[in-house]
Amino acid sequence: MKINAGLTGVLAGLGLLGAFGAPLQVSAQETTTLKVVGHAALKMLDPITTTAYITRNHGYFIYDTLFAVDANFEPQPQMVKDWSVSDDGMTYTFTLRDGLAFHDGAPVTAEDAVASVRRWAARDLTGIRMMKAAKEFVAVDDKTFRLVLSEPFGAVIDALAKPSSLVPFIMPKRIAETSPTEQIREYIGSGPFRFVADEFQPGVRAVYVRNEAYVPRDEAPSGLAGGKVAKVDRVEYLSFPDQQTAANALTKGEVDILENIYADTVGQLTGVDGVEVQKLKSSNVPTMRLNWLQPPFDNVKVRQAVLHAISQTDFMDAQIGDPELYTICGAMFGCGTPLATEEGAVQTAVTPDFEGAKALLKDAGYKGEKVVVLHPTDLASLSAVAPMTVQALRQIGMNVEMQSMDWATFLQRRNKKDPVDQGGWSVAYGNWNMLDLTSPLSNLNLDTRGSNGYVGWSEDKTLATLKDEFAAASDPAEKKRLAAAIQKRAYELVFYIPLGTYANVSAHRAGVDPLIDSPVQVYWGIAKH
Repeated sequence: MKINAGLTGVLAGLGLLGAFGAPLQVSAQETTTLKVVGHAALKMLDPITTTAYITRNHGYFIYDTLFAVDANFEPQPQMVKDWSVSDDGMTYTFTLRDGLAFHDGAPVTAEDAVASVRRWAARDLTGIRMMKAAKEFVAVDDKTFRLVLSEPFGAVIDALAKPSSLVPFIMPKRIAETSPTEQIREYIGSGPFRFVADEFQPGVRAVYVRNEAYVPRDEAPSGLAGGKVAKVDRVEYLSFPDQQTAANALTKGEVDILENIYADTVGQLTGVDGVEVQKLKSSNVPTMRLNWLQPPFDNVKVRQAVLHAISQTDFMDAQIGDPELYTICGAMFGCGTPLATEEGAVQTAVTPDFEGAKALLKDAGYKGEKVVVLHPTDLASLSAVAPMTVQALRQIGMNVEMQSMDWATFLQRRNKKDPVDQGGWSVAYGNWNMLDLTSPLSNLNLDTRGSNGYVGWSEDKTLATLKDEFAAASDPAEKKRLAAAIQKRAYELVFYIPLGTYANVSAHRAGVDPLIDSPVQVYWGIAKH
């Protein structure tokens, strides 16, 4: 399929031509440059002060981690050479591997690791739990650090290997000592690429160059673990005004990789000469949140009625369209992950249970209270879910109003706890990388803190206790049992409704290696021929 419209005219009209056409510092014959169009505009660079996935991806260019998950979502040592746990499970001792150095030439020390983890743990839910259980977390010598617990916490290694927002990236101690509520001002890591601060244009372009001093692990790359080998000299991480413009640039060979493409662009680029479309290991889960603070969803039976009215197949057909790209799955912790289970799931059928939903509404005494559904119009990954929700809820007799707005306004409205006639809401959404759902400790949709917690403001003492038991458990079988119990309880009370799982898709020039099989898009291991 031919794609029309030229990139040059569009960029010139936007005043971006100079940015994208900036000369390299060395000639093209001497430098291999990979031009990547990111899935969003990169503006914030501190990966601890934002959960934005584009900032997380920036972090993986320049920082390394103590542990990392492999292709099977299992934690593996990364910066850590070896580690041990005392017989009582209360003391963890870690030793850093040889050859670790920051981009400014300073060696990575245990004090850097401790300071970095402390800063991360001040913001991350799993990190907060870990440090609450900690009695001592200190550097023993230049390469050794120790965590001593005051109460059982079996998720220490899982926490240090947390792969997505927020990631415990390691940075120099002087930078890591920046308050976790303030932005850092230096972007120095020890990873396979260095950030070129002079060439950063927020929202337009970020530039990374190979870290010649990086010593990769000996193992083959697997997921986010193993040897991180930078095979190009330079990566330009670009933002384009829209996906059509980016697709045009790819077909003309003006860029090498589109990090993420939507379903309509998949069909557009499939079969185009010189372009290869790649289904990624990374996947996303759109989720529905119901407002527990306001009628009618302060009534559990009304929430259960919505659960019975939802068919993942209907939502995925509307949002994604191609059955080859989506999976019907009730696992709240993600299909194919270590804690995956269908326990308690009722919404995965091909067709919804409208009659069952109507019966639940009748038992609940629903009297036509207005349901306000928020619809983000400019976010392609969620554009179809609100209209589908309205259709399903009207089918079971609910009084539904859809209110449309842009994504920025949606995020502001979603934080409002007011009644619907005062600007509040009843139904809202999120779109999560599966990595952020794989543990009961990090899955925000299972927040039990009520009005002090995540939007939707769910609360339940039983689920909170189960999560505490999960945090203390170390035996994999016991953790799996508890995860199933957590999911069953979450479905009973309808903490959230997964709307299906879809694979992320990338596209690249035929002369560029495919992205490695990783749950996050990373750019080590990719050569340009």
